[in-house]
Parts: sequence; structure tokens; C-alpha cells
Amino acid sequence: MIDWGWIVDHLGAIAGKAGQHIELTAIALAVGFALSFALALWAFRRPRIYFVVAGLGSVFYTIPSVAVFAVFIVISGPSLLTIEIPLVMYTFVIYIRNIVAGLNATPPDVAEAADGMGLTPRQRLIQVELPLAVPLIVAGTRLASVSTIGLVTITVLVGVAFGGLGFFITERPFFPTEVLVGALGSVLLAVGADLLFARLQQRLTPWARVASAIEPISANPARSDAG
Repeated sequence: MIDWGWIVDHLGAIAGKAGQHIELTAIALAVGFALSFALALWAFRRPRIYFVVAGLGSVFYTIPSVAVFAVFIVISGPSLLTIEIPLVMYTFVIYIRNIVAGLNATPPDVAEAADGMGLTPRQRLIQVELPLAVPLIVAGTRLASVSTIGLVTITVLVGVAFGGLGFFITERPFFPTEVLVGALGSVLLAVGADLLFARLQQRLTPWARVASAIEPISANPARSDAG
């Protein structure tokens, strides 16, 4: 049974932990994107480097997050750095693969046309390849945001001062109302982040909406007036 009185009495604490959850997630996403973007550009036209970077990211991603946080607690103690380093590293495999995949999605004829116009590799990257890569980059950011929001809930293992909404899940695990507030709050944040980045993707790629609107019309067979 939900204790609505407890929820009302703790609205301030719930809002504070939700804000902390968003802050921890935003830091990890921003730093992770900046580092991943640089690595992805470096590995874009160097397959050997890409496979090494992506492989290392995949290996790290398979390590249980609880174990990773435990190791960093030993190394740097209960601090913000202990939380953010693993969170940032977990974003690498998602970001790098999507950024490189987006850059590689440029059609060969488009790349040849850009070269024919005399664009330098840097100009082609900025004016052609990056704009076409936006859908996959934003898709990667959507996935990374949802994943990171989930991981933030267990950062309470680093210390009760952290963890965002995960604090309510672990503080009194036998009090269903508090556990529900933490769990449901985390779910709502993940859904909200996904919808936000979906909207951002639509705003950044208006040509995709036009193409999807035209395609059904062009796909329909010509109407026959016979009979």
C-alpha cells in the first residue's frame, strides 16, 4: 500500500534527489560525448584504431557495473570522480559506434560529389558527413541517456550522498512506498530523456520528416478511374 502522506512530506527530498540524478547523468553524457566524438573522428578513417577502441569499449561494457564502482571506490574513495569515471566509460561503446556508423553512412555518390566540388576532407566532414550522421548520433545519445540514468541509481553504493533517486531504493528496502518512488522516478526520467532526444532528432533532421511524408505517396500505385 502506498503511503501518500510520506510522499507529500518528502516532496522536497524527492525533488532534490531527482535533480541530483539529472545532474550526474548530464555530466556523464556531456563528458562522454566530448571524449567519444574526438575518438570517433580519430578512428573514422582508421579501421585498425576503430576496432581497438570499439573493442576496448565493448570489453568494459561487459563488466558488471557494481564491480566497477567497487574498484573505483578503492582507488579514489567516495567522490564524484569515482561515480563519473565509470559512467563516462560506459557511454564510450554506445557513442563511438553510433558516431562512426553515422559518418560511414554517407552515400558514396554524395562523397564523390563533394570531392568533385573541391571540398577538402575537413570541409566534407563538416558540411556533408556530420549533418548526415546526426540521426545516428542522436540515436546513440538517446540510448546512452537511458542507460546512464539506470546506472546512476546504483551509484548510491559509493555513498549515501550520491545515487540520485536510487537513494530511496536502498535506504529502506522494506518500505514499498520509498522503493516505488525511487524506481518509478528513475523510469520517468528515462522515458522523459528518450522523448526529449527524440524531439531533438526531429528538430535537427527536418528532411527526415519530409522524406517519410513523401514516401507513402510515391509508394502508392496510380489510382485507376476505370469502372
